[in-house]
Amino acid sequence: MFKFYEFFAGGGMARAGLGGDWKCEFANDFDRKKGVTYKKNWGDGEMIVDDIRNIGLEDLPGHADLVWGSFPCQDLSLAGGGAGLRGDRSGTFWPFIAQLEELKRAGRAPTVIAVENVVGTLTSHKGADFTAICEALDNLGYRYGAFIADASHFVPQSRPRLFVIAIEKSVEPLKTSPEPTAPWHTAALKKAHSQLPEHLKKSWLWWRMPKPPKREMRFADVIEAKPASVKWHTVAETRALLSMMSDVNLAKVETAKAAGVVMVGGVYKRTRYHHGIKVQRAEVRFDDVAGCLRTPAGGSSRQLILVVDGERIRSRLISTRETARLMGLPDSYELPQAYNEAYHLTGDGVAVPVVRYIAKHILEPVVKGARASRPPTKAPTAKAT
Repeated sequence: MFKFYEFFAGGGMARAGLGGDWKCEFANDFDRKKGVTYKKNWGDGEMIVDDIRNIGLEDLPGHADLVWGSFPCQDLSLAGGGAGLRGDRSGTFWPFIAQLEELKRAGRAPTVIAVENVVGTLTSHKGADFTAICEALDNLGYRYGAFIADASHFVPQSRPRLFVIAIEKSVEPLKTSPEPTAPWHTAALKKAHSQLPEHLKKSWLWWRMPKPPKREMRFADVIEAKPASVKWHTVAETRALLSMMSDVNLAKVETAKAAGVVMVGGVYKRTRYHHGIKVQRAEVRFDDVAGCLRTPAGGSSRQLILVVDGERIRSRLISTRETARLMGLPDSYELPQAYNEAYHLTGDGVAVPVVRYIAKHILEPVVKGARASRPPTKAPTAKAT
């Protein structure tokens, strides 16, 4: 089996995506509540709930093929304060690198390192933070490449994320292309690459994956008729929500009413300027894709749904099970009972089918190739007597 460590593990969505051919040797997260959910779903053998700075080599058993790190995104996202890798949360990238340095010094460097975060990482501090990530990996003795994978290729949720995959410089760089390819290498990524110093470009790899097949799951497929975690709005509450929409968004609702099939739209409340005055607007999309799930810091960050069936319109908060489905988690996955806690867990995770796709097309072939290239271990010979 392939072996891995999962830092910033959350509820174990990277673990779910890697699948049964991967054995988790160690998992870590600072959040106690997430740690409880992780243990409920995966057992309590691997998870250590603690600050990453307190993790020592003695906590990391064996020799991992892969170290996965979905470090916190708040300081790198557009909604954050712009602190970047100097921030208290996203700055935990550096203790993560320190863990990798310790593994290298101990002769236990992983074959592959996977780092995941928001696309805003590319432009944070005018590209300096992305350069710093590449520099850190280069200093560790790795080649690296990045791509953007949107969860909407696999589940009905708009969730583009940056993935940086690094391999030891001694490993054959399988699954690469001589140039960037669609849909993985976007204009923003190519610009970020062009701004790297020349010595970092020398270690760069353009990872190659096939284009995903057309997604079959519709937004309507994830909707619960009788959700346990939320209640449907009253007629008055739905009417009030519609009254917050602009003419453009109301026109979308009218189009959905005439569609002839049940239409599900994702709704977010936004602050907009109208004639120079701040007003709260409800904005809906009916493109069969939910808006990107975010951690629920406030009421406006929680997504609502609008279900339109001809003249009948219903609305409510998206349910916790629906958020899990939008992340690709099976219904057997046990969620926290508290609404905000469950929403925070899913909204802060990595989409399961995206991880599975990356594992199938990059991680597993690279690790297999690295193992095949190593000289066979000689069995000890018996001494003559």
